Amino acid sequence: MVFGLVAVAAGAVAALSGFGIGSLLTPFLLVSFPMAEAVAIVAVPHVAATAVRFWRLRADVDRPTFRQFGIASAAGGLAGATLQPILGSGTLAAVLAGLLVMAGGAELLRRPVPLPTTRFWRLTGGAVSGVFGGLVGNQGGIRAAALLGFQLPTRALVVGTFLGVPLLSRIPPAVYRQIVGGLLVALGIALALALA
Repeated sequence: MVFGLVAVAAGAVAALSGFGIGSLLTPFLLVSFPMAEAVAIVAVPHVAATAVRFWRLRADVDRPTFRQFGIASAAGGLAGATLQPILGSGTLAAVLAGLLVMAGGAELLRRPVPLPTTRFWRLTGGAVSGVFGGLVGNQGGIRAAALLGFQLPTRALVVGTFLGVPLLSRIPPAVYRQIVGGLLVALGIALALALA
């Protein structure tokens, strides 16, 4: 019963922000399962949600960002996960928490840091966010923070599942960015508290 409620809450957050399934479900599952099993369980809704998002939003996908940022993020994530046993520490998680709070705070204060939409910055943003995500085991939030810098249209970001996609067209872009900014701040604070 409790797992079902947490899963619904994670789905609701992910429906708007594009991240949250792993951030909310993984810590909850770690109470009852070893790390490898918890990650494997969370992989199932991740794959399903990604497939649904891609299919429903395929016309809105920004192809250069998908190819450059996405591939660099995946490669960076693998590199970060490989380096995690060597470099992984509370310090890295604290740095990530700080970055999430700063990125989310910039959106809440309506002072976003725009990134040039060039191949170099897409590759760099994807690789850096992937490495940080792989190192600390949480890619969704840092990836969303990086993607906000590219000033993409709301439907082109990695967002929504069944209910989130129709809802996106009703949320003004400025309000959407504030929602994601608030969720990033909340994720950063939660990560910092988990370290305490």
